[in-house]
Amino acid sequence: MRAIQKPLVGEYPEYSEIYMELLEDDGKILEHLWSNFLKIKKLVYSIPEEKLTYRYAKDKWTIKEILVHLIDDERIFAYRALRYARNDHTPLHGFNQDKYARYSGANNRTLENIFEEYETVRKSTISLFQNLPDDSFMRKGCGIDYDGRVINERTVRGLAYHIAGHELRHFNIIKERYL
Repeated sequence: MRAIQKPLVGEYPEYSEIYMELLEDDGKILEHLWSNFLKIKKLVYSIPEEKLTYRYAKDKWTIKEILVHLIDDERIFAYRALRYARNDHTPLHGFNQDKYARYSGANNRTLENIFEEYETVRKSTISLFQNLPDDSFMRKGCGIDYDGRVINERTVRGLAYHIAGHELRHFNIIKERYL
């Protein structure tokens, strides 16, 4: 798979540093995306069914909600990467992750159904980054907040690493708080 170098500070918003620090600087982010998907799938399938809808505190997501959140987040960030890679400078709105989780219906889905969608999205994400032109990875775009202010400038490669690091962060949360 193609090598994509780790983004430098300034290619992603400050809050994304917690994701970036979880990732190696080996350029193998697309390989990591696939292997991490397999690791999280193996872990989640080892968890008893009743734990998949468990909340460790009020208003915290269940494991199934976390999985669908990862799918939603990946779709949104891959879409941003596509827009920025194509040199589209239109600022993009963020999303309310808590509302997405609340209305996802994740707890009524089977693991098989969730992981079928997760795998489809992951393969699509890998294919997107695998096939982008070399010069697109340093292109930038930004988001806008709910007040219309421009925020969160990122490079395309920053988005690839965000997706991977975000997943690892939630993988660690599952291991720490649900098992």
